Amino acid sequence: MKRFLVLFAAVVLLTLAAPVTASAAAAQTVMMQDYAYSPASLTVHVGDTVTWIQHDTAPHDVVTTSAPVAFRSPQLSQGQTWNYTFRTPGTYSYYCSVHPDMRAQVIVQPAATQPPSPPRTTSAAPASRAAPSRTAVAAPPVVPTATTPPSTVATSAMPSQSAVPSTSAAASPVAQAAATTSLDPKLLVAGLVTAVAIGCLLLLSSRKA
Repeated sequence: MKRFLVLFAAVVLLTLAAPVTASAAAAQTVMMQDYAYSPASLTVHVGDTVTWIQHDTAPHDVVTTSAPVAFRSPQLSQGQTWNYTFRTPGTYSYYCSVHPDMRAQVIVQPAATQPPSPPRTTSAAPASRAAPSRTAVAAPPVVPTATTPPSTVATSAMPSQSAVPSTSAAASPVAQAAATTSLDPKLLVAGLVTAVAIGCLLLLSSRKA
């Protein structure tokens, strides 16, 4: 539990210290002490703020003698401060109008910019082979073919009756008569049986006589 509390306190302190450090980097101070500006030369960037702090018992001020933009502070008594935010780059030379021997300068450089990060060379991954699109291809319409029925084919393959010479027409009249007078086999058998029966009766009757 103690370790957890210590870690939590450290994280909170780091979080609170981060903005303080950032603001300190953008703010600079110049001390008015012993009838001199300290530091006598200060380098800042556009957007930075410089604060002058008065420590002497005699009054002092800040008045530009050569600068891209002129400025003048009010007379500061001991313990008072005055600040100025620089917006234009250049060299600002200034002095104290109450004590002209007090001289200093502020060199303002363009706003600090982060160096451009080197371009990232990323090798393009080989494009994957695109799978062939499976597009549904419409099947060609089925055209009904004129097929001849088997019976028709057989019939057409066979010669027509008119082409085959008729045997009945070429037959003799006797054959035609025989064909027309042919008896049924059953009638022949019945006649044969009757004839046999009559023959047997005649044979028996002749024996009796």
